[in-house]
This record gives sequence, structure tokens and C-alpha cells, in this order.
Amino acid sequence: MSATQPGKKPTVKQQRAAERERKLEAYRKREARMKRNRLIAIWSSIGVAVAIVALVVTSIVLTPRAANYTAGGDGTEIEGVETFENASEHVQGVVEYPQTPPAGGQHNPAWLNCGVYEEPVPNENAVHSLEHGAIWVTYDPEALSDDDISTLRSKLPSTYVILSPFDGLPSPVVLSGWNSQLQADGVDDPRIEDYLEEYWQSQNVPEPGAACTGAIDGPGKVA
Repeated sequence: MSATQPGKKPTVKQQRAAERERKLEAYRKREARMKRNRLIAIWSSIGVAVAIVALVVTSIVLTPRAANYTAGGDGTEIEGVETFENASEHVQGVVEYPQTPPAGGQHNPAWLNCGVYEEPVPNENAVHSLEHGAIWVTYDPEALSDDDISTLRSKLPSTYVILSPFDGLPSPVVLSGWNSQLQADGVDDPRIEDYLEEYWQSQNVPEPGAACTGAIDGPGKVA
């Protein structure tokens, strides 16, 4: 646009050119601002997506994975496993059991929902879960560290299992099924997996396949 002489009024053509230049400059500024805002939105979205992915990956890494076992067994003999002849009967109140922890016998009419507990659970309800084919994995809280408990959890199936501390155990870890029991030397005892493979969801229980959920939770349930 050509400059006008001092004191001389711009022509109509010059005024229109100046107006076009003003509008063009405003348009450029608006486009630049919109582009900047789009970039901010894109990078913000990328940041959120990265955070979500990191959270998912972290949760997968930190969450103990359930081990896989075949329901029922084939009669494999496992060194150290004891078997018993406890009878099944529903009763109310406290029961004195011949095994520690219990491995069958009289029990409460309500079973204990399977899962992971950080506090001792009622014997009478846990025994009912054994009647349904669950395995009750108990540990001495004074003998195991947090890392040991995490290792133990990693060896357990995702269902039909109860994990809980138990005072006065004869060994650091004890696995109990209906009328069967294994005293393990620790969380790295290879017989733990052998026992679960043989006795988890056994058909040799009073009520094979009955539910292990939908009843009652004990204290300290975390999973």
C-alpha cells in the first residue's frame, strides 16, 4: 500500500486497502492463536494418554498374576501330604478341630467367600469353603515378610482359594483341602504348586463345584 502525503486524506482505495490489511493481520493473529491452542490441546492429550498407559502398565506389573491349575487331580502322591476322615455336618457356634488349621469336619452353614485376607478368618466358615473344593492357604505372619506373602499370592489360582494368616501354625505355610493338608517349608517349597494341582477344586469333596462366593466375607479381605 502506498503511503499518503502528510495532511492529505487517504483515498477510498487507500482506505479499503488499509482495512483489508487490518483484517488480514487480525486473521493471521487469530489463526496463530488457534494453532497454538490446538498444539497445546494435542500435547495435553498425549500427556494424559501417556499417563494412562503408564498407570495401566504399572498396575499390570504390580498386580500378582493368578497361576493356572487344572481342576481336580489324577491321584498323584505328594510327599508330606496328610489325609484325614473328617465328616461333613452343619453346626452353629465354635468347633474344636483335630487339625491345625482345620482340614474338614463340622462347619458353619455359611461358607467364607474365597479371596485374600490380611486377618485371621473364622475356621467354621473357611471349612465350609473346603467342602466346596476350595483350598485354604494359611501362613505364619511372624515367619513371612511382605515379599514372601506376595510370592505366595503369585502361586495361587484366581478363585476357589482362601489366603489368610493363622496363628500357631506347625510350619510357615500350610495348605488345607477337604481332608487333606500339606505343611510347606516356606513360600518357595515346590510342593505348593504340586498340592494345588492335585487338590484344587477336587471332586473328592462333599459338594464339588458349589459356590465359593455369595456368602460372607471374613475380616481384613483385600481381594
